[in-house]
Amino acid sequence: MSELLLVRHCESTDPAPDSHLTEAGFGQAEQLASYFAKFPIDAIICSPYRRAQETIAPFAGSSEIAVETDDRLAERRLSFQPRKHYRELVRMAFEEPQAIVPEGEAAGDALIRGWAALEDAFAAASRLPVLVSHGQLISLILHKIDPSFGFSAWEALSAPDVFRLTDRGAGLYDFKRVSA
Repeated sequence: MSELLLVRHCESTDPAPDSHLTEAGFGQAEQLASYFAKFPIDAIICSPYRRAQETIAPFAGSSEIAVETDDRLAERRLSFQPRKHYRELVRMAFEEPQAIVPEGEAAGDALIRGWAALEDAFAAASRLPVLVSHGQLISLILHKIDPSFGFSAWEALSAPDVFRLTDRGAGLYDFKRVSA
């Protein structure tokens, strides 16, 4: 049985790839580092987005574990332009995973890349890897494992949020929220 921790980044200034954590978010990242100290984490795989990198930086520094950046953990791109009704676009991702908006990425395509990163992490020789990503992508992954994890669960995510995923073998996975 393999396990990993799937982490949503701490509070950030906005959803842009280069946005920083807020002052509160930096404090959350320090608290997360203390929380992670009780786990036998031996690998860190992170989205290239700045807010994800800043989320795991305190733990990576204190544990002296190198951060591996994986573009497959980047947030799903809805559009290059801000969308007024982005919440409806996220809701649609759970109902119509191949639907896209102009310049956007289909939820199904984001899930394919995110799922591949997850499977690679499970297949690696790590004892307990931590993957740092974003709310939409994490929700799509959790929805694939348990279809009841949908839009309302996405809305209920906190920043940060931590889920422990378990590979039960034969393509079966489960998850449990371990911190909010």
